[in-house]
Amino acid sequence: MALWSGRFERDVDEFTQRFGASLPIDRRMYRQDIAASIAHARMLGRQGIVSQEDAQDMVEGLSAIRESMDQGGFVWDVGDEDIHMAVERALTERIGAAGARLHTGRSRNDQVATDIRLFAKQAAGRLMEENCRLRRTILEVAQRHMGVVMPGYTHLQHAQPVLFSHHLLAYFWMFTRDHTRLEAARTAADANPLGAAALAGTTYPLDRAYTTRLLGFDHEIPNSMDAVSDRDYLLDLDYACAVSMMHLSRLCEEVVLWSSTEFGFITLSDSYSTGSSIMPQKKNPDFAELARGKTGRVYGDLMALLTTMKSLPLAYNKDLQECKEGLVDATDTLRDCMAIASGMLGTMTVNAESMLAGAGRGLTAATDVADYLAKKGMPFREAHEVVGRLVLYCEKRGKGLEDLTADEFRAASPLFGDDIAQDLDPAGIANARNTYGGTGCTAVERQLDEAQERLKKDGREWAAPDLPMQ
Repeated sequence: MALWSGRFERDVDEFTQRFGASLPIDRRMYRQDIAASIAHARMLGRQGIVSQEDAQDMVEGLSAIRESMDQGGFVWDVGDEDIHMAVERALTERIGAAGARLHTGRSRNDQVATDIRLFAKQAAGRLMEENCRLRRTILEVAQRHMGVVMPGYTHLQHAQPVLFSHHLLAYFWMFTRDHTRLEAARTAADANPLGAAALAGTTYPLDRAYTTRLLGFDHEIPNSMDAVSDRDYLLDLDYACAVSMMHLSRLCEEVVLWSSTEFGFITLSDSYSTGSSIMPQKKNPDFAELARGKTGRVYGDLMALLTTMKSLPLAYNKDLQECKEGLVDATDTLRDCMAIASGMLGTMTVNAESMLAGAGRGLTAATDVADYLAKKGMPFREAHEVVGRLVLYCEKRGKGLEDLTADEFRAASPLFGDDIAQDLDPAGIANARNTYGGTGCTAVERQLDEAQERLKKDGREWAAPDLPMQ
């Protein structure tokens, strides 16, 4: 018989009970639920709503239940509808009538909202820590391979030579923005709904500021209806996860390409590769592909919550039970994929010679040849046209710009001198670009310094705290 069954003459049947239950996903939030219950019990005793003896019995009983769950010894009942009912049932069995007083002045509506906010805060904090670990790996790889030159691409066509470190650092800054989004989502979750009760508050003299302090929230939510029905902070967190997965997917796509025979830029560690059941020679980038593929499920988690929320009237509706599974899935998936990406990058072998050879193919020096003419006084648009004809000349003859003689250059324009050869070296081309944010060694070293400072700041200010256990 459910704990809310007083108004009903018949219990729900087995199927509807199973359909309405949320315990399988709620069990992930047992520590949050018990932390909120301990805070509520302490507040009830402090306010004289229950006796100090009952409050202490509640706290001790809840702590024992938490320890039992931590150790895997807690016995779940087939009638437990959700984590809240499971904990309250076990508490009442353990301490008697005092356990039944725990629910004084609160509803499952504000209880579940509190649990989810605590879970979201902690999940965001842990994602921020994993994000910092991934960015640290990117910095280490960029520093280790400073000076390696590779082809840069637009439209997946060879464009201009760049430093491999510069290419990697583009992802560092993407993930830095992801950290900012996760931080914002964590801040959005940092508000206390406990005390809002079902939707209208309560007649008991609750001290919401006290439970706010005990639970480590920043402030109390000022409107009781908003407190129990708001899930915007989960949308913020799901969105942050979705954008970060998009960035990971882009990175993993490049890992897949770079490790292919056609590119040959990197060799993945055996620990981050798999073989084929039929082709003995295969070494597949399965984990990069899986991370790329899992992006879709995180997008789905965001869209599912947006759709659930789109027509809900105030205040609480059972639809909101559906917000928890997507939250757990999105945060778990992102955390695992960041760990996979960090492991892949940190253990891969960079084939510098293959990268350099690639940087010299595809007429990647064309822009610098045009710049050469522009520096000699030719308007850039005219220089662009001259070099375009040179490129066409090369393509028809199966040559690269580096294969042309000085006479062939001069046939295109008398402004070309014998010194044009120095503008055809991929490493020289990459390292000549030292304006702020450029790919030259000096610019990239400055960028590395800035990245190190930003990483220190993010790691210092947003380490994920443990749940407060009052």
